[in-house]
Amino acid sequence: MIAAAGLKGQADIAKQALDLFASIYGAEAGNLALKAMTLNGVYLGGGIAPKLLAKLKDGTFMKAFTNKGRYKRLMSSIPVKVVMNQHTALLGAASVAAALSHTPAS
Repeated sequence: MIAAAGLKGQADIAKQALDLFASIYGAEAGNLALKAMTLNGVYLGGGIAPKLLAKLKDGTFMKAFTNKGRYKRLMSSIPVKVVMNQHTALLGAASVAAALSHTPAS
């Protein structure tokens, strides 16, 4: 309800909460990208990112993502994508299961 109200601009407190969430989300995604050196990209999966896509596109997320001091230029070069397929996790699990089913038992 808070996210919906914030996205619609219905309440200042909801907009502030959404701004804070997007900023923290971006900062932590940036921290993980920097720690793992995910130079080829970061993919945001799960149920939250697709629902907040409009907020993620307004710059709050990316400002926090790239705000890493001397690494700002590096962080700005890392693409960030939102996974829109709700079944991605199941497809990945099925792929691993299929691969394991073809592995000889020890």
